[in-house]
Amino acid sequence: MLKKLVVVIVLFIMFGCQNKRDRTLLFVGSFTDKELGKGIKIYEFDNKTGEAILTFELDSVINSSFLRLSPNGKNLYSVLESQMEHHGKVAAFSVDSIKGTISLLNIQDCGGVNPVHIEIDKMVSYLVNSNYSDGSLSLFKIRKDGSLNKVKQVLQFKDSSINKSSQRSSHIHSSNFSPDNKYLFAHDLGADKIRKFTFDNLNDCLKNQQEIKSKLGSGPRHFTFHPIGLYGYGINELSGTIAAYDYKNGRLSFSEDYQTYQQKQDIYRAADIHVSPDGKFLYASNRGPEEDSIVVFSIDISTGKLTFVERVSTYGEHPRNFVIDPSGEFLLVANQFSDTIVIFRRTIKTGKLVKLPNTITVDNPSSLQMRTYEMDL
Repeated sequence: MLKKLVVVIVLFIMFGCQNKRDRTLLFVGSFTDKELGKGIKIYEFDNKTGEAILTFELDSVINSSFLRLSPNGKNLYSVLESQMEHHGKVAAFSVDSIKGTISLLNIQDCGGVNPVHIEIDKMVSYLVNSNYSDGSLSLFKIRKDGSLNKVKQVLQFKDSSINKSSQRSSHIHSSNFSPDNKYLFAHDLGADKIRKFTFDNLNDCLKNQQEIKSKLGSGPRHFTFHPIGLYGYGINELSGTIAAYDYKNGRLSFSEDYQTYQQKQDIYRAADIHVSPDGKFLYASNRGPEEDSIVVFSIDISTGKLTFVERVSTYGEHPRNFVIDPSGEFLLVANQFSDTIVIFRRTIKTGKLVKLPNTITVDNPSSLQMRTYEMDL
C-alpha cells in the first residue's frame, strides 16, 4: 500500500505539474486627448521572446492614464478623466486571465481633480487615489468582489514651495503603503514634502499626519520600497534626483541623493522608479527634451546605497512610466509622446538593459502593469 502511494505521488509530481502553464498579461493605460477613446489595452506577453499579442481593448473611456493591479491580480483599477478641470473618476474591473480581458465592475467619483495615481493596501481592502491639481488624497473601501464603495475620506492640502511654475500649490502625485501596511506615505510635488499617515483600518481612515521635508525645489513624484522593507527610494521630478531613505519602525530617514540625468538640464522631468524583483538593482526614467533615458543603479542590500551602472536611451520620447515583468527578465517603457512601448531584456546578473527589436505601438501610453497567472491546460 505504501509503495502504491509513493508511485502516485511521484506520478503527480512528474505529470500533474505539466497540466499548468504560466501566462503573462501586460495592461496598458493611455491618455485619450480628453476624448472618448481606446484607453486600456491588454496583451499576452511571451516571456521567452518578449513579443506581445493584443487580447483586448477597452473603448469609450477618457484619459485612463494610470492603472493598478490588485496584489492578487484579480482586479484592475484605473483613473479616468485625468487632466480635466472637473472631478475625475476611479474605475474597478475584474480580470479574466484566461481570456485576457477585463469587465467593468463600477465607477466612483475620485474625490478630487486630476487623478494621477492609485495605491492598494497589502490586504486588498483599501484603495488610495492621488489627485494632482487640487492636492488631495482619496480613500476607498474595496468590496469583496473588487468593486469600490463611494469615497470614504478626502484629505486636501494647502501648501507650496520655491518653484513658481510648478509649486504654487500642493500637488499629490502618488502614495505608498508601508511594507507592514501600518502607514501611508503621500508625495506632495508642490510642497516638497512626504506626508505620512497612520493607517487606521478599524475606522477606515488616515490620521496623525506628519511631514517629512524634501530638499526645496526637488518635487517628490513617485516612490518605491525595497523588497526587504529596510529602504525606500523616491524620484524627484523637478531636480532630476533619486532620494534614498532608510526605513525602520515607520520612520523614513533621508540618506543620500543621486543624480539621474547625465548632464545638467534647464528643466528636469524625472518620472518613474522601480526596484528589480531580486532587490539588487534600481531603475528610474528621465523625460526630455534633451534626454529620454532609463538610469540603472546597483543596490548594496546591506546598506541601501546605490552605485551607478549605466544610462540607456528609451528609443522614444517622454518615458512617463515603465514596468519590470514578474520574472525580472524584461523591462518595458511607455514612451508617451512617440506612441511606443519599447522592450528591453534585462541581464539578471549585471542589471544592464539590451533593447529588443519588438516594439508595441499604442497612442499616448502612460501606465504599464504586468502579472503572471498560472493557467490550467
